[in-house]
Parts: sequence; C-alpha cells; structure tokens
Amino acid sequence: MPRPPDCLLGLLRGAPSQRACTLFLISFNFMCLVSLMIYWHVAGEPGGPARLSNLPADIPCPRLEPPAAPPGGAPPPTNIFFLETSDRTDPNFLFMCSVESAARAHPEARVAVLMKGLLGRGANASLPPSLGLSLLRCFPNVRLRPLDLAALFRATPLAAWHDATRGRWQPYPLPVLSDAARLALLWKLGGIYLDTDFIVLRSLRSLSNALGAQSRYVLNGAFLAFERRHAFLALCMRDFVARYNGWVWGHQGPQLLTRVFKRWCGTRSLAERRACRGVRALPREAFYPVPWQDWKRYFEDVRPDELPRLLNATYAVHVWNKKSQGTRLEATSRALLAQLYARYCPTTHQAMKMYL
Repeated sequence: MPRPPDCLLGLLRGAPSQRACTLFLISFNFMCLVSLMIYWHVAGEPGGPARLSNLPADIPCPRLEPPAAPPGGAPPPTNIFFLETSDRTDPNFLFMCSVESAARAHPEARVAVLMKGLLGRGANASLPPSLGLSLLRCFPNVRLRPLDLAALFRATPLAAWHDATRGRWQPYPLPVLSDAARLALLWKLGGIYLDTDFIVLRSLRSLSNALGAQSRYVLNGAFLAFERRHAFLALCMRDFVARYNGWVWGHQGPQLLTRVFKRWCGTRSLAERRACRGVRALPREAFYPVPWQDWKRYFEDVRPDELPRLLNATYAVHVWNKKSQGTRLEATSRALLAQLYARYCPTTHQAMKMYL
C-alpha cells in the first residue's frame, strides 16, 4: 500500500488544532471532487456540445410545403411528445434535430415539446431568446409548452411518490423524473413519446401500444407509443412506486419496462415472447440499430449508399447521447451522424454548419 506524502504525515502529527484544520481541508477538497463528478455525470461531461447561449437567437426558417388535407374519416392527428425535465430552455443541436425530424416525418401530427423551464412564464409571455427555440418555432406543427410536473402526476400512482421525493437528494434525479413523466404523460393523453436524442427517419403513425428492445434481454423507454389510459402503463406506474430505487441507474427505466413486460406476458425471457395481450416489443433494429456499446460508430465515416442497407428496418435512430455527448462532430463530414443530420433535419444541419 503506498505511503501518504511526508508533508501530509507531518501535518497530521502536528498540534490538535493543526490536525483538525488539515482534516477539514482534506474533507472539503474530497467533497468538492465528489460534487464535480456527480455534476458531470448528471449534466454532462466538460467539453460537451457547444453551449448555445452565445449563439444568435434567430434563424431563417425554411420554406415548408403545407401538409395535405386528411381524407374524410381519417383518424385524429397523432400526438408526439418530447420532454425536458430540467430547467434548460436552450435545446442543443441534437434536441433540435430530434424535434425537426419528427415534425418533418409527421406534418399532420401535433408535436409537443414540454419544457419545465417554461413553467411560470404565463400563456402570453414571450419565450426566452434561444437559437434552438427559434428553430423549433419554424415548424407549424410544433408547439412549445410548459411542463408542470405536479399537475402531470396528479391523479396517477406517481403523485405521492413525486411529493415525497421532491427536494430530496438523489444520484440520478433528471433521468428518474423523465422516466416517470413519460409514463404519466402517455397514460393521460396517449400518443408517441421520444427522447431528445432520436433522429426520426419515417412515420411512426402505424405504431401503437409498442416499445423497443435495445438488446435480446432489455427493453428501452426512449420510444413509447400507447393508447390513452392503457393498462400496461398503469402497471408500469404502480411498479415504479412499489419497487422504487433511485440509486440504481436504469432501475426506473429500461429495467422497469423489462420486468413489467415479462409480468404482462407471463414469461421469464424476452426471447420467448415479443408480443402479447396487445403490446409489442419491437426488434432492436427498429429504434436501436447501433447498440450502446458501439455508439462511436455514429462518428465513423460511411458511404451514402450504405445508409439504406444499415437502416432499412429502422423507424428512428437513437444516438445514445449519454455516451456520445462531448464527441466532436464535423457537420460536413461523411460520419454516419452527420449524414443523418443532413438528410432528416436539414434546417438544424444548416445551423450546425454555420455555428458549430
């Protein structure tokens, strides 16, 4: 075992007041280090995506074709939801691309971006200046709305949990809050939920009462599509509270959905059942064509003619922002992610080329 430095040993052997001061300084530095590690883990590593606060707050909007009028007797418009459970109101480029790609793939849909940071501004208050918000307002089917978590959880099994844990320190507060909010949101309103690190390739309208598998063993809630008041979501909310453990990463998210789906289907393995009682677990290629362990593949060059083969069974691409944030991306490169930006969120891609 390595010996402590001699100077430290000398201080610890000194007078009681000197030892107390030294121990205080050591403890204080240790707590500062721990706090920084927790902050980087939750808020993102240093050197992450460029801060957008110093960028212009306006962007020229593209010319968009008006959506075709729905035929008589067509089903009601799809609800597509994005959530921002932190207080941030400056979407980064990946967030912008997620919403833009969803809006372009569903011109007839209502795309709602719910942001906690907009709460309390009032119905007629102007939005904060932000390049991201300016870009999202370009799309007529996108609506920016405040996220009132207390109202969202009201009259659900999550209400008492939210009241009890609000203000309590937890290691993963924002991911856990997001896991809870998406369940309550779809149970109350129905529709499609997407994380803000997706790029939508084609319409999701045909999907209902479905979620995606990220591997042979685990389901993921970054994409969810459910009818309003579906019993599967009610079971998920009850399990969220009954087996709550905010100290384990993913326990309230992928692990929750996996264990509830197994219980719903009465099976011990996802390999045995992928659809039962009206709920489907779509294959990995549908939303997670690149496993999280291979996230660097998004930053590697590919030939443009390879994209159809790589993504021919994919509805939307999950970029694994938890892993990839902070990785340098040249907007004009042949990297897989850069080509996805160029094809599916061209307005965001133009902004990237100008400001990133």
